Amino acid sequence: MKVDPRQVEQAAKELYIRALKLLPPDVKQGFDAAAKAESDAGARRMLGTMIQNIAVAERTDNLLCQDTGIPIYNVWIGRGVEIDGVALKEAIRKGCERATREHPFRSSVVHPITRKNEHSSSGRGVPVIQVDFSGNDTLVIEMVPKGSGSENNSWLRMAVPAEGVDAIKTFVVDCVLDAGGKTCPPTIVGVGVGGTADLCVHLAKLAATRPLGSRCEDPEGAKLERELTEAVNLLGVGPQGLGGDSTAFAVHVETAATHITMNPVAVNMQCHSARRARATFSQKGVEYGF
Repeated sequence: MKVDPRQVEQAAKELYIRALKLLPPDVKQGFDAAAKAESDAGARRMLGTMIQNIAVAERTDNLLCQDTGIPIYNVWIGRGVEIDGVALKEAIRKGCERATREHPFRSSVVHPITRKNEHSSSGRGVPVIQVDFSGNDTLVIEMVPKGSGSENNSWLRMAVPAEGVDAIKTFVVDCVLDAGGKTCPPTIVGVGVGGTADLCVHLAKLAATRPLGSRCEDPEGAKLERELTEAVNLLGVGPQGLGGDSTAFAVHVETAATHITMNPVAVNMQCHSARRARATFSQKGVEYGF
């Protein structure tokens, strides 16, 4: 299957806009479950307000949040898919810029030193484009706008192996307490364990942006997810940090093998507006979803 870069550009544009306006069904279900399980009356009211905000944004075709975030595009190239890799990345960048300028919405991307804003949601190394490969006969592009309220709450610790799993759990709990209401909870807490320092942080980001209801493929990671989700929701941070049971929709964990003398652990959070959108290119055309 040959993919025209012009189709990719259009999809990259549409995905950015869709991600900012439409909340994935799994996140809406997470809100419903949290509201039903919440024991604190004030927290239930806050959750109700947040649910209403989502409904109003979608009904009026407005953004779910004013923060358009750092644009991240995850790409999976399947077997038999023909596309120029350089052209693919350039098309995604152009689509990202077009979404910002043509829609229009706020560009949140600036130069790290001069703080100059090109008003294109692009810059050096941005949009972030991650390319991987799959066994399917499709090209899949996922767009995640990662807001600063969640991204600012990121941590890495190079734990000592002798500290064991307890060090991982303590670190994650401490990070959630440190974040408090700054991540606009309920959150998805992404945890990376293992690998190198940079891989560990990347794993935490992948975990934070996974759909609710998904599980870590590593059985030990899945077990840790369950234990940490329970522990985090006993902290009392609650919706928007105002108290309650609903501190996190879930804690997601991703793992990688690591060196015998180290045990990296990273935390990256996703706010309650866990936005993402996906386009799948196949012989049938382009299909949009989450």
